Amino acid sequence: MEKTILPVILLKQIILLPHNELRLEFDTETSIDIIKNSEDNHDSHVLVVTQLDYLEEKPLLDDLSHVGVISIIKSKIELPNGKTRVVLEGLIRANVNEYIKDNKLLSADICLLEDEEVEEEVNHVVSKKLKKEIENYIKIVPYISNSVISSIEDSKSLSCTTDIIVNHIQISIDRKVQYVSCNDPLKRTKMILEDIYKDEESFEIENYLDTIVKNQIDKNQKEYILKEKLQLIKEELGDIDIRDSEVFELRKRLAMLDANEDIKEKINYEIERFSNLSNSSSELGVIRDYIEWLLSLPWNKKTIDEDDLNIIKQNLDKTHYGLEDIKTKIIEYLAVKKFSNNVNSPIICLIGPPGVGKTSLAESIANSLNRKFAKISVGGCHDEAEIRGHRRTYMGAYPGRIITSIRNAGSSNPIILIDEVDKMDKGNGGDPAHALLEVLDKSQNNKFHDNYLDIDYDISDVMFILTANDIENISPVLLDRLDVINLSEYTEYEKIDIARNYIIPKLCIEHNLESINIDDDTIKTIIRNYTKEAGVRELERELTTIVRKNITKMVLDNKYKNKIVLKNKGLDKYLGKTKFRNTYLSLNQVGVVSALSYTPYGGEVMPIEVNYYPGKGKLILTGSLGKIIQESAFIALSYVKSFYEYFNIDYNELVNNDIHVHIPMGSISKDGPSAGVTLATSIISAFKNIKLPSDVAMTGELTLRGKVLPVGGIKEKCLGAVKNSISKIFIPLDNKNDVDDIPKEIKKNIEFIYVEDYKDIYDYLLGGK
Repeated sequence: MEKTILPVILLKQIILLPHNELRLEFDTETSIDIIKNSEDNHDSHVLVVTQLDYLEEKPLLDDLSHVGVISIIKSKIELPNGKTRVVLEGLIRANVNEYIKDNKLLSADICLLEDEEVEEEVNHVVSKKLKKEIENYIKIVPYISNSVISSIEDSKSLSCTTDIIVNHIQISIDRKVQYVSCNDPLKRTKMILEDIYKDEESFEIENYLDTIVKNQIDKNQKEYILKEKLQLIKEELGDIDIRDSEVFELRKRLAMLDANEDIKEKINYEIERFSNLSNSSSELGVIRDYIEWLLSLPWNKKTIDEDDLNIIKQNLDKTHYGLEDIKTKIIEYLAVKKFSNNVNSPIICLIGPPGVGKTSLAESIANSLNRKFAKISVGGCHDEAEIRGHRRTYMGAYPGRIITSIRNAGSSNPIILIDEVDKMDKGNGGDPAHALLEVLDKSQNNKFHDNYLDIDYDISDVMFILTANDIENISPVLLDRLDVINLSEYTEYEKIDIARNYIIPKLCIEHNLESINIDDDTIKTIIRNYTKEAGVRELERELTTIVRKNITKMVLDNKYKNKIVLKNKGLDKYLGKTKFRNTYLSLNQVGVVSALSYTPYGGEVMPIEVNYYPGKGKLILTGSLGKIIQESAFIALSYVKSFYEYFNIDYNELVNNDIHVHIPMGSISKDGPSAGVTLATSIISAFKNIKLPSDVAMTGELTLRGKVLPVGGIKEKCLGAVKNSISKIFIPLDNKNDVDDIPKEIKKNIEFIYVEDYKDIYDYLLGGK
């Protein structure tokens, strides 16, 4: 093969094959230099190479194709706009031995790549077959120009025929590069036949599908036009009744509904049933209501989430103080969704006493995410049908609360708050807690089946948030699927901050006031003397009362102001006498000890009273005590009897006296093991006739051997202690880590004494050591 060096023209997304022409326009200095170099030094010959990676602006020499087409410049025209137009004719394939870069001009050291020889008889037969297949191909695939027939009509060479055909058929650039690299005409023929057969088959399939779709559209269009005409005819004749008008409107709504075809077919079937029923049919209203439900659901309607995490965080901070755990959960969920396109949202369960902002927090999350919001209260719910819906065979049937909430929200991806899940009950209609499992399970709620709809509805994009007051009352199976976040009661400092930054600005807007000036000491007095709560609802009500009475006075006196100023001394004028008084400072009595308790409504101090009198050693328990706290009382007494010598108590007094244990506020039920150490201390205090300081409280479960076991709710109990002027607390040693969760402003007001054995408490308080 003859070797030579030729200048190179690199093409992108364009192929030039031998026996074909290509028109190009050049406007860069480099391209024009290549043309000039070709004309001056290479008898107007160039090597045309197609760049394999067309996105690469400056490809490496090693990445260029090693096969190109030697071409000749047939004509060149200088255009008025400064560009140069040339016509290239492909001559023969060539192998590239090496690319050479010199002064920005690319050249190649090449050797000719001759086509494989084909016997004359084979050449004739194959060429004839190829031309026949191309004629048939053009008849089947209409977007192929028949000019290819005239181009190959006079061709005697199979090599020339294949190169011309490749330039006309619809194939990718990568496939054409393969044709350029192939120097065997028979192999190129086989490749052409494969490509045109594949294209013919694809076109026939597309044509078949288009025909089916067109027939279906024609059928639907025909039905629609006929029904429209029938409607007009009835209107002209005055023969239209109310139901005909209803059916017409339902069909119009169905045509505009954005839903899957199977859903539309179901609705259309029900509309046909409705239209064919007699006016006396009992099913008429049932079917009409069912169609209305199907048409009103937001089948494919969704809102777009706000994806700027900083904006979401700012919106949450504006509406709620603190609560960093749940804010972090929401931000993490959105970050994972944005990063990995994982749309599985967490199932958050907010546990906390009333008034700490569980419901309003869920609504704030919905607003921050730009989602619709709906609320379901399941407190007292005792029927699965409340969740799954009633079957249409029942009189007065309706969908469940999940589907109802989605319809009311008008979106298929709202945030739904399921409130008070700890107050659901089992009943004759099943267990609603188990019905919620299907709702919350991500593996199956994409096909949630409501009994009324009798159609699967995708609720996998719904974000569920649950709330409860007491985690102990939630079904264990349901609790296993929840991401629990505890919302503690607010400290006094937090309540003051919430009142200052949230409640008072809100009252200013609601009552059209410029400002409400209430100092922190006054707010603290309201909290201590007029409220007794874990949250801030009562505090907001008291502040609203103050504002309302001030405005009333201004209206009556005809003195309008935009400001309200309130000081401590004027509180009784607006709120009346003090509602709550701290009685625990007066508990400095024999046999009375303060226990720390945790209720669903926050931490409290619970005085335990013990008295004894002649009897037979009987233990009497009063104060609405549950089974567990009763057992704690028996354990405490058994422990005191077992170690009477250590406590320096006369054993005969223990067995010859009846012991009465009472916990005040008998209308409130009390239970739990954490009063064990307090019960033992009260018994010892009574029999040793020793008074304990009123600012001391304790908590911990007691064993028969005197070990003090850890208990729950340490943070809430400490908050309750500070509210009631407790300054010293005995807690189990194993609860030491829980103290880290207590706010600093609370810890600085409490002395914590960690105990592992009850004798540590006795030695400190009653043993004189």
